[in-house]
Amino acid sequence: QVQLVESGGGLVQAGGSLRLSCAASGRTFSLYAMAWFRQAPGREREFVAAISRLGVTTDYADSVKGRFTISRANAKNTVYLQMNSLKPEDTAVYYCAAEPPRAVRDESQYDYWGQGTQVTVSS
Repeated sequence: QVQLVESGGGLVQAGGSLRLSCAASGRTFSLYAMAWFRQAPGREREFVAAISRLGVTTDYADSVKGRFTISRANAKNTVYLQMNSLKPEDTAVYYCAAEPPRAVRDESQYDYWGQGTQVTVSS
């Protein structure tokens, strides 16, 4: 079992920055990949970014590439999402997810999900 708790969401103006955190507990954190997904109102949940077990490999959706950075601190059992140059279209509930052996985009491969944190970007 893995428990995930996100934090760091909020309201920010377009062009601003936020850093999301996701604290994990349960299984040994360095044994599994992590990812961030998001869901905007009226839309399906979509992949944002993923990171491998040791942080060597990362993957980003085209819509956030160059603006968002995913990282992890295995000693702190935490994964981060640094979001810069935010746009109104980034407004969504952001979820962290675990636990595939590799960093993948397919959400069906993720067994554990956090409760989500709201990010709102005003224009």
